[in-house]
Parts: sequence; structure tokens; C-alpha cells
Amino acid sequence: MQQHWDEEADIVVVGFGAAGMAASVTAHELGASVIILEKAPEGEEGGNTRVAGQGYLNTASVESAIAYLTALCGPFTVPETMVQVWAEEMCLNNEWLTSLGGDPQEHQHPPVGIEFPDLPGADCVHKFHDGPTYGYSYTWKLFERLVKERPIRVLYETPGKALIQHDTTKEILGVRAMRNGKPVFVKARKGVILTCGGFENNQEMIRNYLPGVPYCYTSGSPYNEGDGITMAMSVGADLWHMNNYAGPSMALKVPEVRTTFSMQALHYSKQPPGGMIVVGPDGRRFADEKFKTRHGKVPVNGRWLPLATPCPMWLIVDHAHFSAGPLYDSHPSHGWTQIVEKYEWSADNSKELAKGWILRADSIAALASRIDVDPQVLEATVLRWNGACAAGHDAEFGRTLMMAPIAAGPFYAVEMSPSMLNTQGGPRRNEKAEIVRPDGTPIPRLYSSGELGSIYSYLYQGTGNLGECLAFGRVAARNAVAQSAWL
Repeated sequence: MQQHWDEEADIVVVGFGAAGMAASVTAHELGASVIILEKAPEGEEGGNTRVAGQGYLNTASVESAIAYLTALCGPFTVPETMVQVWAEEMCLNNEWLTSLGGDPQEHQHPPVGIEFPDLPGADCVHKFHDGPTYGYSYTWKLFERLVKERPIRVLYETPGKALIQHDTTKEILGVRAMRNGKPVFVKARKGVILTCGGFENNQEMIRNYLPGVPYCYTSGSPYNEGDGITMAMSVGADLWHMNNYAGPSMALKVPEVRTTFSMQALHYSKQPPGGMIVVGPDGRRFADEKFKTRHGKVPVNGRWLPLATPCPMWLIVDHAHFSAGPLYDSHPSHGWTQIVEKYEWSADNSKELAKGWILRADSIAALASRIDVDPQVLEATVLRWNGACAAGHDAEFGRTLMMAPIAAGPFYAVEMSPSMLNTQGGPRRNEKAEIVRPDGTPIPRLYSSGELGSIYSYLYQGTGNLGECLAFGRVAARNAVAQSAWL
């Protein structure tokens, strides 16, 4: 038994994003005292919620939502009890936020953004945000305000590191956190709710769990390193959905910046002049570079699989494309690099060329040598692409956008890495948001919400993670607050 406690509250929430907000505000409204432990410094809290597209899912009917989520899970089935609770709670997101003074607004009418319109129940999808303008963290600012206008203590730069468990009853009594290099013991009289996101910045977990990628980098919060997964595993938690993630896409990652850069050339709607292709380590193309994935998934033989990303990958552009404007899409609609880091990319790409982020050569053969691929193979790849452009048909991969030849040099290459916003896997939870053991029994007084052990096992509906954060954050708080205080 832990004898000394530095902090205490009825409910201890680990992580201050959408899920942490929903859990802490709900617990407070039910009369509980709440402490939030947050890894990031003040001003960088919010997890992926802060830099996501700011939409959250509110479903139109329970019946349709059940059908849609069941179809999204496909062969990776989720218990019907979980699907039922998800559907019921997702229908209440707008009502709940409105009751707290929010201003939910649908992007457009009728509903848009249905990711898989061919699946049953897809018409349940309604994507909302808060505030007058989509993007720019407006929904996050609402969530932040809902916490800060209440007496909910947020301990910044105080990440949870371990759960404190009773030796005999196996109840979770609190959290060992770290602050300024020293342990901080935080008592949870009723329960602990883990809302600290996934493992998108933990390369060892990525290699172990994500299919087909030797490494992957995030466009979201750099603070999500799988802490909640290791904490929960250490007290006996089961894991689920560890192979599912919102990706991959292709993006630039450099050591100087913590998160990825979205390249204009790969953006679905951008069509600057000049030619562009992406090749793998063999110097050959491997996909339609302009294909719009569904959060990283593409159709393969009747199933949806992650986009193939043979590493290293290289974006190849000619001088016309390079000179058309910045290769980086700096518009601050979403992404940590755009919204928090606010890196200023040079208008003519010269600064990034000087840094070595972009490589240049006078010929395709010379460029091939710089990126360590066979010059003859890369020359043949470019020749095939230029022939496809002349014919107006990409026989290899069916690309239809930006069908421009790679023409006059010099030529340029940018290394692309697999990128994602978030992972979905983590400790398995039940319909009460309790974290469970491999035998399905709950670990007493331990709950979770959000991307840490998300319900999404296979396909993902955009804005669904934020919607789920709100839904299961409320469920977790209600069940945790209902517990009798252990001391």
C-alpha cells in the first residue's frame, strides 16, 4: 500500500484532450473532485484534439449508428454491447455540448464527409464543429474552456508513469507521475481514467504492432508515446486493435521538427504545373500518388488495406513543379507542424534545399545516385511516366490527376516517410469504459476513453475519434464517480 500521497482527488484523469475534457467535466458535474495529469507544457496540451480537423461525430439515430459501426468493424468484430453503448452515446454529443454552452454547427447541409457511403447505416453520419470557422483549433478551444472555467486542476508537465495497484484487491488506487524529474504520487479515491492517446511517437511499438511500416511519424501531438498502454499492461490489461491506425499517408519528416510536413504535390486538390511521381527503394512507382485514401486505407482485392509504403520513398519533381511555389502546404487547417510548430517554409523552397531536406541534380541519373537507386531504373520509370502523360492514360496505377511529364531539369527529390495522425490500439475496454484483463474481467477502478484503446478495429469514419472521446469520456466518468471512495 502506498503510504505517502502528494496530490489527491476523487477522479484522476491522465491526459488533457477531448477524452480528458469529457471525463473531467462529466465527473465534476456529478460532484466529484478532479485532477488532470498532462504530459505537455501549458500551451501544447490537447493531444491530437488540438490539431485535428476539429470535427466531431454526432450520429443521427441509434439504429443506423449500430449498423454503420458494425459494418466499419467488418471481420474485426467488436462486442455488441460495446457497439450499442457507442451508438447511444454518439447520438448525444451535440445535446451534451449544447448543455454546457457549446455552439455545435454542421459543416454543410445536408450531411457531408461520409467516409463509406456504401455501408449500411452510413446516413447516420453528421460531422460538427464549434465556432464560426472550420479548423484552427476552434473546437479544441471550446473543450479547453469547459475545463478551465471549472475548478478542475490541471498539472502540466506531469505525465503519468505507473498505476498504483492494491496488492490483494488489485484496485487502482492512484498514479505515480513525474514532475521536474521527481515522482509525484496522486491518490484517486474513486478511480483513474486513462485518456492519454496512442503510440504514434513510439517507434518500437510501431515496428511491433503496425503492419507494413518499419517506421512512421505523426502529424499530430508529439507527446503520444504509448504511456497509457504500458501503464495498463503493467496492471494486467488486455490489448486490442493494436494493428489499426489512421494512416499511412506520405509526408516529409526531418530531425529538426517533431512532426511531419504535408507536401503540396501529394495534396488531393492541388494541381501546380510540372511533373511529379513517387518511387520506392527500387526506383519504381508503387501507387497512384494522387489517390485519396480513406484515412490511409485503399481497396485491395475486395478488402481495405493500409496504403503500401515501401521505405525509403522519394518524391521526384521537375524544375517547373519546384518553381511553382512552396512544396509544403502550410495552410493551418490541421496538423501539429502547421498549428503549433508554425514552421515558415520558404516561398521558393530555397531554405529547405539549403538544409538538405530537398536534393537537387542536373539529370535523372545523377538524382538517382543521390537517393541511392539504380539510375537506369529511375530513368526508365520517368520515361514510362512521361509516355503515360503523352497518352493521357496511366496504365500502371490509373492515376488521373496532375498528369504532367517530368520534363526540364534540374530535378529534385524529397524523402517521404509513412505518416499518420493517430493509432487506435490500446487497453481493451468494455461497455462501462472499464479496462479489462485478458479474461474479460475489469481491473477495479480503472477506465479509459479516446484513441487509447479505441473501438475502431478496421475502418474509420472521419471525426469518429473525437466523437468517441466525448462518448466514452462521459461513460467512464459516470461509472468511476459511482464508485465508493476506497479511503
